[in-house]
Amino acid sequence: MNKSWIAVASAEHVRRGRAEGFMQVCHGKAGPLRRLRPGDRVVYYSPTVTFGGKDRLQAFTALGAVRAGEPYPFDMGGGFVPFRRDVDWLAVGQASILPLLARLELTAGKKNWGYAFRFGLLEISAADMDLIAAAMQAAAIAPD
Repeated sequence: MNKSWIAVASAEHVRRGRAEGFMQVCHGKAGPLRRLRPGDRVVYYSPTVTFGGKDRLQAFTALGAVRAGEPYPFDMGGGFVPFRRDVDWLAVGQASILPLLARLELTAGKKNWGYAFRFGLLEISAADMDLIAAAMQAAAIAPD
């Protein structure tokens, strides 16, 4: 059975990954990407528009399914070689997390709901993924 994941990155970084068909997490570390399997569902949560910015967004910004293959290094220049994983991204809208906080199993009843996102990649329930996908106006990617 496929799993569902939330990855965390600024919206500007997510836009690049969507355009080029990949994802990166945790400043390019390979380990977290190795937890993903082909067919797993992934949604990006973007706390900000720009990396390190104060431009709060707090929205889900991309939704897709992990492709077959392993994480691979990609030389971005300047000595930065992060690991990536290929993803089939869906055409979806952006959705604020704020109206979903009380409904998501991950955040319901939690005052410090954002703490879990600090880890950069976290597994969520299929029900939470379906709720997020609906908010993004996408047909939910059905788990196996």
